[in-house]
Amino acid sequence: MPKGKVTFDYEMCKGCGLCVAFCPQHILYQDKVDLNKSGYNIIKVNDPEKCIGCAFCAMMCPDSVITVEVNK
Repeated sequence: MPKGKVTFDYEMCKGCGLCVAFCPQHILYQDKVDLNKSGYNIIKVNDPEKCIGCAFCAMMCPDSVITVEVNK
């Protein structure tokens, strides 16, 4: 199964949480401590090894701040 790597443009993230809600592997979470320069809680990956590279998170992001790289 392909593995993925998720990266975020944290300064553009508005912390809406759609990526968290649609991740089938449940590896994303909204950090309640770290904020970006605009004051939004950022999204982090809690278990990057479980990413399957499906890119649902990137497709659901209304601000296109997520990049998913797939390694086969």
